[in-house]
Amino acid sequence: MSSYVVQGAKLKCSMGDSDSTFKVPMDHKVYINNKPQGNIMDFKPTVNILPFGMCKSLLNPVVAAATAANYGKLQEMPCIPATTMPWINGKMDVLIENFPAMLKKSTTMCMWCGIISVKDDGQ
Repeated sequence: MSSYVVQGAKLKCSMGDSDSTFKVPMDHKVYINNKPQGNIMDFKPTVNILPFGMCKSLLNPVVAAATAANYGKLQEMPCIPATTMPWINGKMDVLIENFPAMLKKSTTMCMWCGIISVKDDGQ
């Protein structure tokens, strides 16, 4: 069984070079060990999902431009997550603010083809 994700969980992007921290709005009113619990709608870039260090995806226009300017040699650039869809694999029968609870097995995608996953649930 997968565990619930709370404020402070560690996230990983397949295109980033460092971990990120998960943030949860304090208005969910559901807590585990005094930490607010997340739901699948907590996917907003820089609000819920913080940057992952440097991005290496050539689909990221900033990375592509910097790489082109570097004569085709990959030039990683700062990661600004570009998520547009809710987390998948939430706990459908446990609702937090009317949406499924987020689980450690939950994932989402960045527009630049990075797969974002939960490395540590924050508990």
